[in-house]
Amino acid sequence: MGKKVIVAGLGHGGIAAAALIAKSGYDVTVYEKKSEGTLGYDWTDIFAPQALEIAGMKMPPEDKYEYKEDMTFFNPSFTKKLQQHVPAEKLEIKMERRDIYEHFINHALECGVKIVYDCEVKAPIVLGNRVVGIKTEQGEIYGDLIIDSCGMNSPVRSNLPSFFGIDKDVENGEKINIYRAFFNVADEEPAEAKFKVMLFPGGIQGISWIASEDDHTDLLIGRFEEFDMKEVERFSDFLRETNPRLGKEKIRGGQFVEIPVRQPPAIMVADGYAAIGDSAFMTVPLIGSGIANSLKAAKILANTVSTDKEGVFSADTLWNYQTGYYKALGASLAPLACIKLMLLTLTADEIDYVFEKEILTDDLITIGADFTGIGNVMKFDPKDLINKAKQVCSNSELLKKIINCGVRMGNVSAACTMMPKKWNASRVKAWAKVYNYAFK
Repeated sequence: MGKKVIVAGLGHGGIAAAALIAKSGYDVTVYEKKSEGTLGYDWTDIFAPQALEIAGMKMPPEDKYEYKEDMTFFNPSFTKKLQQHVPAEKLEIKMERRDIYEHFINHALECGVKIVYDCEVKAPIVLGNRVVGIKTEQGEIYGDLIIDSCGMNSPVRSNLPSFFGIDKDVENGEKINIYRAFFNVADEEPAEAKFKVMLFPGGIQGISWIASEDDHTDLLIGRFEEFDMKEVERFSDFLRETNPRLGKEKIRGGQFVEIPVRQPPAIMVADGYAAIGDSAFMTVPLIGSGIANSLKAAKILANTVSTDKEGVFSADTLWNYQTGYYKALGASLAPLACIKLMLLTLTADEIDYVFEKEILTDDLITIGADFTGIGNVMKFDPKDLINKAKQVCSNSELLKKIINCGVRMGNVSAACTMMPKKWNASRVKAWAKVYNYAFK
Protein backbone atom coordinates (compact mmCIF):
# COMPACT_ATOMS: atom_id res chain seq x y z
CA MET A 1 0.00 0.00 0.00
CA GLY A 2 2.96 2.31 0.51
CA LYS A 3 1.32 4.29 3.31
CA LYS A 4 3.44 4.85 6.41
CA VAL A 5 1.84 4.73 9.84
CA ILE A 6 3.78 6.01 12.85
CA VAL A 7 2.81 5.01 16.38
CA ALA A 8 4.25 7.35 19.00
CA GLY A 9 4.79 5.35 22.18
CA LEU A 10 4.32 1.70 23.15
CA GLY A 11 1.06 2.07 25.02
CA HIS A 12 -1.24 -0.95 25.08
CA GLY A 13 -3.72 0.56 22.63
CA GLY A 14 -0.99 1.80 20.32
CA ILE A 15 0.78 -1.54 20.01
CA ALA A 16 -2.54 -3.35 19.50
CA ALA A 17 -3.55 -0.89 16.77
CA ALA A 18 -0.10 -1.19 15.19
CA ALA A 19 -0.48 -4.97 14.94
CA LEU A 20 -3.94 -4.82 13.36
CA ILE A 21 -2.94 -2.11 10.88
CA ALA A 22 0.31 -3.86 9.92
CA LYS A 23 -1.62 -7.08 9.35
CA SER A 24 -3.70 -5.16 6.80
CA GLY A 25 -0.55 -4.44 4.82
CA TYR A 26 0.55 -1.01 6.00
CA ASP A 27 4.10 0.01 6.89
CA VAL A 28 3.89 0.50 10.67
CA THR A 29 6.68 1.62 12.99
CA VAL A 30 6.46 2.29 16.72
CA TYR A 31 8.86 4.75 18.38
CA GLU A 32 9.40 4.20 22.11
CA LYS A 33 11.64 6.13 24.52
CA LYS A 34 12.36 3.16 26.81
CA SER A 35 14.80 0.35 26.09
CA GLU A 36 13.75 -3.08 24.87
CA GLY A 37 12.65 -5.36 27.69
CA THR A 38 12.14 -2.55 30.23
CA LEU A 39 8.48 -1.73 29.70
CA GLY A 40 5.93 -2.35 32.43
CA TYR A 41 5.83 -1.55 36.11
CA ASP A 42 7.01 -4.10 38.66
CA TRP A 43 3.51 -5.26 39.58
CA THR A 44 0.46 -7.03 38.19
CA ASP A 45 -2.46 -5.58 36.26
CA ILE A 46 -5.97 -6.76 35.44
CA PHE A 47 -8.08 -6.67 32.31
CA ALA A 48 -10.92 -8.58 30.66
CA PRO A 49 -9.49 -11.37 28.48
CA GLN A 50 -12.32 -11.04 25.92
CA ALA A 51 -10.58 -7.86 24.75
CA LEU A 52 -7.63 -9.91 23.46
CA GLU A 53 -9.81 -11.70 20.93
CA ILE A 54 -11.32 -8.39 19.81
CA ALA A 55 -7.79 -7.09 19.14
CA GLY A 56 -6.86 -10.25 17.25
CA MET A 57 -4.60 -11.66 19.95
CA LYS A 58 -4.40 -15.12 21.46
CA MET A 59 -4.73 -15.80 25.17
CA PRO A 60 -1.37 -15.80 26.95
CA PRO A 61 0.08 -19.09 28.23
CA GLU A 62 -1.88 -20.38 31.23
CA ASP A 63 1.12 -20.07 33.54
CA LYS A 64 1.25 -16.30 32.83
CA TYR A 65 -2.12 -15.34 34.29
CA GLU A 66 -4.76 -16.15 36.88
CA TYR A 67 -8.33 -14.97 37.36
CA LYS A 68 -8.91 -11.99 39.62
CA GLU A 69 -10.98 -12.29 42.77
CA ASP A 70 -14.05 -10.17 43.40
CA MET A 71 -13.37 -6.89 45.15
CA THR A 72 -14.90 -5.91 48.49
CA PHE A 73 -15.45 -2.16 48.95
CA PHE A 74 -15.36 -0.52 52.39
CA ASN A 75 -16.60 2.90 53.49
CA PRO A 76 -14.22 5.32 55.29
CA SER A 77 -15.34 4.21 58.76
CA PHE A 78 -15.17 0.47 57.87
CA THR A 79 -18.73 -0.01 59.12
CA LYS A 80 -20.18 -1.21 55.82
CA LYS A 81 -18.90 -3.23 52.90
CA LEU A 82 -20.14 -3.89 49.38
CA GLN A 83 -19.23 -7.10 47.58
CA GLN A 84 -18.77 -7.61 43.87
CA HIS A 85 -20.53 -10.58 42.32
CA VAL A 86 -18.93 -10.92 38.90
CA PRO A 87 -20.11 -13.95 36.89
CA ALA A 88 -17.37 -16.52 36.35
CA GLU A 89 -17.47 -16.06 32.57
CA LYS A 90 -16.86 -12.31 33.02
CA LEU A 91 -13.93 -12.46 35.43
CA GLU A 92 -10.86 -10.43 34.54
CA ILE A 93 -7.40 -11.93 34.42
CA LYS A 94 -4.38 -10.79 36.38
CA MET A 95 -0.92 -10.73 34.79
CA GLU A 96 2.49 -9.30 35.47
CA ARG A 97 2.63 -5.95 33.70
CA ARG A 98 5.85 -6.93 31.92
CA ASP A 99 4.28 -10.19 30.73
CA ILE A 100 1.38 -8.21 29.26
CA TYR A 101 3.80 -6.08 27.29
CA GLU A 102 5.80 -9.08 26.15
CA HIS A 103 2.62 -10.77 24.92
CA PHE A 104 1.42 -7.67 23.05
CA ILE A 105 4.83 -6.86 21.56
CA ASN A 106 5.50 -10.42 20.34
CA HIS A 107 2.11 -10.42 18.65
CA ALA A 108 2.85 -7.09 16.97
CA LEU A 109 6.22 -8.27 15.70
CA GLU A 110 4.57 -11.37 14.24
CA CYS A 111 2.16 -9.05 12.39
CA GLY A 112 5.04 -7.13 10.82
CA VAL A 113 5.30 -4.11 13.14
CA LYS A 114 8.72 -2.50 13.45
CA ILE A 115 9.73 -1.10 16.85
CA VAL A 116 12.43 1.51 17.45
CA TYR A 117 13.47 1.66 21.12
CA ASP A 118 15.51 4.34 22.89
CA CYS A 119 13.85 7.00 20.77
CA GLU A 120 11.99 9.63 22.78
CA VAL A 121 9.16 11.42 21.01
CA LYS A 122 9.37 15.17 21.66
CA ALA A 123 6.49 16.78 19.71
CA PRO A 124 4.34 16.52 16.59
CA ILE A 125 5.30 17.98 13.24
CA VAL A 126 2.41 20.06 11.95
CA LEU A 127 2.11 21.57 8.49
CA GLY A 128 -0.95 23.75 8.05
CA ASN A 129 -3.92 21.79 9.42
CA ARG A 130 -2.23 18.40 9.32
CA VAL A 131 0.01 16.34 11.59
CA VAL A 132 2.68 14.96 9.26
CA GLY A 133 5.25 13.46 11.61
CA ILE A 134 6.96 13.45 14.98
CA LYS A 135 10.03 15.16 16.36
CA THR A 136 12.28 12.73 18.21
CA GLU A 137 15.68 12.81 19.83
CA GLN A 138 16.89 10.98 16.72
CA GLY A 139 15.47 13.61 14.35
CA GLU A 140 12.26 14.29 12.49
CA ILE A 141 10.24 11.34 11.20
CA TYR A 142 7.41 11.74 8.71
CA GLY A 143 4.38 9.55 8.07
CA ASP A 144 0.90 9.50 6.56
CA LEU A 145 -0.83 8.82 9.89
CA ILE A 146 0.42 9.53 13.42
CA ILE A 147 -1.16 7.44 16.19
CA ASP A 148 -0.56 9.05 19.57
CA SER A 149 0.07 6.38 22.21
CA CYS A 150 2.43 8.36 24.43
CA GLY A 151 0.22 8.32 27.50
CA MET A 152 -1.60 10.82 29.67
CA ASN A 153 1.10 13.50 29.39
CA SER A 154 1.73 12.89 25.71
CA PRO A 155 4.19 15.40 24.18
CA VAL A 156 2.36 14.89 20.88
CA ARG A 157 -1.12 15.80 22.11
CA SER A 158 0.07 18.57 24.44
CA ASN A 159 1.93 20.32 21.60
CA LEU A 160 -0.85 20.25 19.03
CA PRO A 161 -2.12 23.64 17.80
CA SER A 162 -5.03 24.98 19.85
CA PHE A 163 -7.21 25.32 16.77
CA PHE A 164 -7.42 21.51 16.58
CA GLY A 165 -9.71 21.69 19.62
CA ILE A 166 -8.06 18.65 21.25
CA ASP A 167 -7.64 18.73 25.05
CA LYS A 168 -3.95 19.22 25.75
CA ASP A 169 -3.58 19.07 29.51
CA VAL A 170 -4.97 16.98 32.35
CA GLU A 171 -6.32 19.15 35.14
CA ASN A 172 -6.46 18.56 38.89
CA GLY A 173 -9.17 16.03 39.67
CA GLU A 174 -8.73 14.42 36.23
CA LYS A 175 -5.84 12.22 37.30
CA ILE A 176 -5.01 10.15 40.34
CA ASN A 177 -1.56 9.70 41.85
CA ILE A 178 -0.77 6.07 42.63
CA TYR A 179 1.80 4.41 44.83
CA ARG A 180 1.92 0.64 44.62
CA ALA A 181 4.18 -2.02 46.12
CA PHE A 182 4.16 -5.65 47.23
CA PHE A 183 4.97 -6.31 50.90
CA ASN A 184 5.56 -9.45 52.93
CA VAL A 185 2.76 -11.23 54.79
CA ALA A 186 3.02 -10.33 58.48
CA ASP A 187 0.07 -12.31 59.82
CA GLU A 188 -1.00 -15.73 58.56
CA GLU A 189 -4.60 -15.29 59.74
CA PRO A 190 -7.00 -15.07 56.76
CA ALA A 191 -7.98 -11.53 55.82
CA GLU A 192 -11.62 -10.48 56.20
CA ALA A 193 -11.62 -9.83 52.47
CA LYS A 194 -8.98 -11.05 50.02
CA PHE A 195 -9.22 -7.98 47.75
CA LYS A 196 -10.11 -5.07 49.99
CA VAL A 197 -10.82 -1.66 48.44
CA MET A 198 -11.16 1.32 50.78
CA LEU A 199 -12.79 4.63 49.80
CA PHE A 200 -11.46 7.78 51.49
CA PRO A 201 -9.59 5.77 54.15
CA GLY A 202 -8.51 7.97 57.01
CA GLY A 203 -10.83 10.66 55.68
CA ILE A 204 -8.45 11.48 52.81
CA GLN A 205 -9.81 11.89 49.28
CA GLY A 206 -8.71 8.84 47.35
CA ILE A 207 -8.83 5.08 47.16
CA SER A 208 -6.60 2.34 48.55
CA TRP A 209 -6.54 -1.39 48.29
CA ILE A 210 -4.87 -4.32 50.00
CA ALA A 211 -4.98 -7.62 48.15
CA SER A 212 -3.93 -10.55 50.29
CA GLU A 213 -2.01 -13.14 48.31
CA ASP A 214 -0.38 -16.34 49.59
CA ASP A 215 3.16 -14.93 49.53
CA HIS A 216 2.66 -11.15 49.60
CA THR A 217 0.28 -8.29 50.25
CA ASP A 218 -0.45 -5.94 47.36
CA LEU A 219 -0.77 -2.33 48.54
CA LEU A 220 -2.10 0.53 46.45
CA ILE A 221 -2.52 4.10 47.67
CA GLY A 222 -4.32 6.51 45.35
CA ARG A 223 -4.73 10.24 45.98
CA PHE A 224 -5.98 13.17 43.94
CA GLU A 225 -3.23 15.26 45.51
CA GLU A 226 0.50 14.55 45.26
CA PHE A 227 2.16 12.73 48.16
CA ASP A 228 5.62 11.41 49.02
CA MET A 229 7.32 8.42 50.63
CA LYS A 230 7.01 9.94 54.08
CA GLU A 231 3.23 9.96 53.64
CA VAL A 232 3.33 6.42 52.20
CA GLU A 233 5.08 5.20 55.36
CA ARG A 234 2.68 7.05 57.66
CA PHE A 235 -0.41 5.89 55.82
CA SER A 236 0.82 2.28 55.51
CA ASP A 237 1.19 2.15 59.30
CA PHE A 238 -2.36 3.50 59.61
CA LEU A 239 -3.65 0.73 57.33
CA ARG A 240 -1.74 -1.94 59.26
CA GLU A 241 -3.90 -1.20 62.31
CA THR A 242 -6.87 -2.84 60.57
CA ASN A 243 -4.95 -5.02 58.10
CA PRO A 244 -2.44 -7.11 60.10
CA ARG A 245 -1.41 -9.16 57.04
CA LEU A 246 0.26 -6.08 55.54
CA GLY A 247 3.92 -6.44 56.39
CA LYS A 248 6.65 -3.79 56.48
CA GLU A 249 9.19 -5.47 54.21
CA LYS A 250 8.81 -4.27 50.64
CA ILE A 251 9.33 -7.15 48.22
CA ARG A 252 9.04 -5.23 44.94
CA GLY A 253 7.32 -2.34 43.24
CA GLY A 254 7.28 0.97 45.04
CA GLN A 255 6.70 3.31 42.08
CA PHE A 256 4.60 6.46 41.89
CA VAL A 257 2.54 6.81 38.70
CA GLU A 258 -0.24 9.06 37.42
CA ILE A 259 -3.41 7.65 35.85
CA PRO A 260 -6.11 9.64 34.01
CA VAL A 261 -9.57 9.40 35.56
CA ARG A 262 -11.65 11.75 33.44
CA GLN A 263 -14.17 11.78 30.64
CA PRO A 264 -13.15 10.81 27.09
CA PRO A 265 -11.97 13.82 25.06
CA ALA A 266 -14.45 15.77 22.97
CA ILE A 267 -12.11 15.53 19.99
CA MET A 268 -9.43 12.88 19.58
CA VAL A 269 -8.66 13.05 15.84
CA ALA A 270 -7.33 15.56 13.34
CA ASP A 271 -5.93 15.43 9.82
CA GLY A 272 -3.18 12.81 10.06
CA TYR A 273 -3.67 12.23 13.79
CA ALA A 274 -5.52 9.90 16.15
CA ALA A 275 -5.08 9.44 19.91
CA ILE A 276 -5.52 6.13 21.71
CA GLY A 277 -5.14 4.66 25.22
CA ASP A 278 -4.14 7.05 27.99
CA SER A 279 -3.38 9.67 25.33
CA ALA A 280 -7.17 9.68 24.76
CA PHE A 281 -8.09 9.14 28.43
CA MET A 282 -9.61 5.69 27.84
CA THR A 283 -9.55 4.55 31.45
CA VAL A 284 -12.70 3.95 33.48
CA PRO A 285 -13.00 7.24 35.45
CA LEU A 286 -13.93 5.50 38.71
CA ILE A 287 -11.10 2.95 38.87
CA GLY A 288 -8.45 3.89 36.29
CA SER A 289 -8.55 0.57 34.43
CA GLY A 290 -8.01 1.02 30.71
CA ILE A 291 -6.26 -1.90 29.00
CA ALA A 292 -9.44 -3.57 27.69
CA ASN A 293 -10.87 -0.24 26.54
CA SER A 294 -7.68 0.51 24.63
CA LEU A 295 -7.72 -2.89 22.92
CA LYS A 296 -11.24 -2.39 21.64
CA ALA A 297 -10.34 1.13 20.52
CA ALA A 298 -7.43 -0.38 18.59
CA LYS A 299 -9.84 -2.58 16.65
CA ILE A 300 -12.10 0.39 15.84
CA LEU A 301 -9.14 2.49 14.73
CA ALA A 302 -7.71 -0.30 12.59
CA ASN A 303 -11.09 -0.81 10.90
CA THR A 304 -11.26 2.92 10.18
CA VAL A 305 -7.77 2.92 8.68
CA SER A 306 -8.41 -0.12 6.50
CA THR A 307 -11.60 1.38 5.04
CA ASP A 308 -9.78 4.57 4.03
CA LYS A 309 -8.92 3.16 0.61
CA GLU A 310 -7.25 6.36 -0.56
CA GLY A 311 -5.05 6.53 2.52
CA VAL A 312 -5.96 10.17 3.12
CA PHE A 313 -6.29 9.77 6.90
CA SER A 314 -8.07 13.09 7.25
CA ALA A 315 -10.20 14.16 10.18
CA ASP A 316 -13.14 13.43 7.91
CA THR A 317 -12.28 9.74 7.64
CA LEU A 318 -10.78 9.35 11.14
CA TRP A 319 -13.96 10.76 12.68
CA ASN A 320 -15.45 7.30 12.12
CA TYR A 321 -12.94 6.05 14.71
CA GLN A 322 -14.17 8.56 17.28
CA THR A 323 -17.87 7.95 16.64
CA GLY A 324 -17.25 4.19 16.73
CA TYR A 325 -15.41 4.48 20.03
CA TYR A 326 -18.14 6.57 21.60
CA LYS A 327 -20.81 4.17 20.43
CA ALA A 328 -18.95 1.19 21.87
CA LEU A 329 -17.48 2.73 25.02
CA GLY A 330 -17.15 6.49 25.32
CA ALA A 331 -20.83 7.28 25.76
CA SER A 332 -20.89 4.88 28.73
CA LEU A 333 -17.61 6.04 30.25
CA ALA A 334 -18.49 9.74 30.14
CA PRO A 335 -21.33 9.60 32.72
CA LEU A 336 -19.05 7.70 35.10
CA ALA A 337 -16.83 10.78 35.13
CA CYS A 338 -19.81 12.62 36.61
CA ILE A 339 -19.88 10.20 39.55
CA LYS A 340 -16.15 10.75 40.06
CA LEU A 341 -16.73 14.52 40.06
CA MET A 342 -19.43 14.08 42.69
CA LEU A 343 -17.16 11.92 44.84
CA LEU A 344 -14.61 14.75 44.85
CA THR A 345 -17.22 16.96 46.53
CA LEU A 346 -18.15 14.45 49.24
CA THR A 347 -16.80 14.22 52.75
CA ALA A 348 -15.87 10.93 54.40
CA ASP A 349 -19.03 11.20 56.53
CA GLU A 350 -21.16 11.59 53.42
CA ILE A 351 -19.60 8.51 51.81
CA ASP A 352 -20.32 6.60 55.03
CA TYR A 353 -23.94 7.72 54.72
CA VAL A 354 -24.15 6.59 51.07
CA PHE A 355 -22.94 3.13 52.10
CA GLU A 356 -25.03 2.81 55.23
CA LYS A 357 -28.28 3.95 53.58
CA GLU A 358 -27.57 1.56 50.66
CA ILE A 359 -27.68 4.29 48.06
CA LEU A 360 -24.72 2.36 46.72
CA THR A 361 -25.36 -1.38 46.48
CA ASP A 362 -23.52 -4.56 45.57
CA ASP A 363 -25.06 -4.41 42.09
CA LEU A 364 -23.84 -0.87 41.43
CA ILE A 365 -20.36 -1.62 42.70
CA THR A 366 -20.01 -4.78 40.59
CA ILE A 367 -17.43 -4.13 37.94
CA GLY A 368 -16.30 -6.29 35.05
CA ALA A 369 -19.58 -7.74 33.78
CA ASP A 370 -18.31 -7.24 30.24
CA PHE A 371 -14.98 -6.58 28.56
CA THR A 372 -15.14 -2.84 29.19
CA GLY A 373 -14.73 -3.46 32.88
CA ILE A 374 -17.70 -1.25 33.78
CA GLY A 375 -20.39 -3.87 33.99
CA ASN A 376 -23.69 -3.01 35.63
CA VAL A 377 -22.57 0.51 36.49
CA MET A 378 -22.55 1.20 32.78
CA LYS A 379 -26.20 0.26 32.42
CA PHE A 380 -27.93 1.96 35.34
CA ASP A 381 -30.20 4.95 34.81
CA PRO A 382 -29.15 8.13 36.70
CA LYS A 383 -32.85 8.68 37.48
CA ASP A 384 -32.76 5.48 39.55
CA LEU A 385 -29.90 6.91 41.61
CA ILE A 386 -31.81 10.16 42.18
CA ASN A 387 -35.05 8.42 43.10
CA LYS A 388 -33.31 6.09 45.53
CA ALA A 389 -31.48 8.99 47.15
CA LYS A 390 -34.74 10.90 47.57
CA GLN A 391 -36.31 7.91 49.29
CA VAL A 392 -33.63 7.33 51.91
CA CYS A 393 -31.54 10.50 52.18
CA SER A 394 -32.31 12.87 55.02
CA ASN A 395 -29.05 14.77 54.54
CA SER A 396 -30.20 17.72 52.42
CA GLU A 397 -26.70 18.77 51.37
CA LEU A 398 -25.78 15.26 50.26
CA LEU A 399 -29.11 14.86 48.47
CA LYS A 400 -28.41 18.06 46.55
CA LYS A 401 -25.02 16.70 45.45
CA ILE A 402 -26.55 13.40 44.30
CA ILE A 403 -29.33 15.15 42.39
CA ASN A 404 -26.81 17.47 40.72
CA CYS A 405 -24.76 14.41 39.76
CA GLY A 406 -27.79 12.71 38.23
CA VAL A 407 -28.70 15.84 36.27
CA ARG A 408 -25.12 16.18 35.05
CA MET A 409 -25.08 12.53 33.98
CA GLY A 410 -28.28 13.09 32.03
CA ASN A 411 -26.82 16.16 30.33
CA VAL A 412 -23.62 14.31 29.46
CA SER A 413 -25.53 11.34 28.04
CA ALA A 414 -27.67 13.70 25.97
CA ALA A 415 -24.57 15.48 24.69
CA CYS A 416 -23.05 12.16 23.60
CA THR A 417 -26.13 11.40 21.50
CA MET A 418 -25.72 14.79 19.79
CA MET A 419 -22.20 14.04 18.52
CA PRO A 420 -22.08 14.79 14.76
CA LYS A 421 -22.14 11.58 12.74
CA LYS A 422 -20.00 13.11 10.01
CA TRP A 423 -16.98 15.35 10.32
CA ASN A 424 -17.57 19.05 9.89
CA ALA A 425 -14.97 21.18 11.66
CA SER A 426 -17.29 23.97 12.77
CA ARG A 427 -20.08 21.60 13.83
CA VAL A 428 -17.69 19.32 15.71
CA LYS A 429 -16.11 22.21 17.60
CA ALA A 430 -19.54 23.60 18.47
CA TRP A 431 -20.58 20.18 19.74
CA ALA A 432 -17.34 19.87 21.73
CA LYS A 433 -18.25 23.05 23.64
CA VAL A 434 -21.65 21.57 24.53
CA TYR A 435 -20.08 18.27 25.59
CA ASN A 436 -17.36 19.88 27.71
CA TYR A 437 -19.84 22.31 29.30
CA ALA A 438 -21.99 19.37 30.45
CA PHE A 439 -19.22 18.42 32.89
CA LYS A 440 -19.08 21.87 34.50
